[in-house]
Amino acid sequence: MKKIDVGIIGAGYIGEVHASVLRRDERVNLSLVHDIDPARAERFATSFSCKVALSTDEVLENCAAVYITTPNTKHVDLAIACAAAGRHVFCEKPMATNVASARAVLNAALKSSGVFQVGHNRRFAPVYARLKQLLSGKYQPHSAHVKMNRGELLKPDWVGNADVTGGFLFETTIHMFDMMRFLFGEVRLMHAFGSRHEYAEIDDFSVLLQFETGLHATFASSADASWLFPFERVEVFCHHATVATREMETLICSDSLDGHNIEQSMHQLPKEEKWGYAQEDRAFIDAIVNGSPAAVTAFDGLKSVELVEACYEAVNSGNPIQFANASLEETLFKRN
Repeated sequence: MKKIDVGIIGAGYIGEVHASVLRRDERVNLSLVHDIDPARAERFATSFSCKVALSTDEVLENCAAVYITTPNTKHVDLAIACAAAGRHVFCEKPMATNVASARAVLNAALKSSGVFQVGHNRRFAPVYARLKQLLSGKYQPHSAHVKMNRGELLKPDWVGNADVTGGFLFETTIHMFDMMRFLFGEVRLMHAFGSRHEYAEIDDFSVLLQFETGLHATFASSADASWLFPFERVEVFCHHATVATREMETLICSDSLDGHNIEQSMHQLPKEEKWGYAQEDRAFIDAIVNGSPAAVTAFDGLKSVELVEACYEAVNSGNPIQFANASLEETLFKRN
C-alpha cells in the first residue's frame, strides 16, 4: 500500500504530539512541516525526520493529508483552504472561535472529497470511552456534575491571550462541552454565570444545562483554580449508582448501597494513549484508508463552538440560551 503523505501546519507542542504518533504508523509518511517561525520548523523537521515547507501552499501541493495545529484563531482559513483543495484534514480543536466561521468550515468540509476530522481527543481517552460504554448500557444517567479547571493562564505565555486562543472557554473548557455532548446528547437549554478575577477575560464560569434526553447537569470551569487534582472530573448519577472519572487517570463505579466502589486505573498507560491522541490519529488514518466517515466530524466541531459561544452569550446577557433541534439541523446541512 502506498503511504499517505502527511503535512503538519504548526510546529508547536500539539503538532509534536501528533507527529510522534504518526511517525510510528506504517501507513503514514510524515512528509512536511510548516510554521511561521522558520527556526521552530527546522527543529521540528530535525526531530521528526521530515522536510520544512516554505508555505502552506507547498504543504497542500505535496501532501494528501494535512494536520492543522496552529493557534486556535488561525484554524479557519487553513481548514477551508485544505478542504477546498480536496485534502484530508485533521483540524485541532476548536474548529473555529465563532459560530459563523465554524459554519463556513463545515460547509467547506461537506463539499470536500476528503476526510475532515476535528481533534477532540478526550472522546478517545480510555476513561471517557469506557464511561460512554457504561452509560449506553448498564447505567442509565439521570443527572451529572462536571468540572474542568486550569491552574492559571500564565504558562505558556500565550494561553492568556484571547487574540491567540479565542478565549479561555475555547482553549480549555471546550473539551468538556464536547465531552458532555458526546456522553449525554444534544443540549436543549443553557443558563450560565461568569465572573472575572485574575485576568483580562472572564475566568470563572458556572453553567446549568438541560439535554434533549431530559438529563440535566451542572458544569463549573475556572481558569485560576490551582492544579488541585483532579482538575477535570465527571460524576454521573444513575439509579442508585454513580460513575465518575478522575481526570483521565481513573474510572470509579459505585452501584451498591454498601459503599463498595470499583476502580479502573489508566495510570500506567503512555500519555498519548491515556489522553486519546494515539487513538484519534489512528482513527483519522483509518478513515482515509477505508473511505469511512471521520470519527469526529465537522458538525461535531460546529456544535462544540456553538456551546462555547452560547455560554459567553448567556453570561454577558444574563439570559438563558435555547438551542435548535440539532438532529434536524445536521440533516439540513448534509442536504445542502
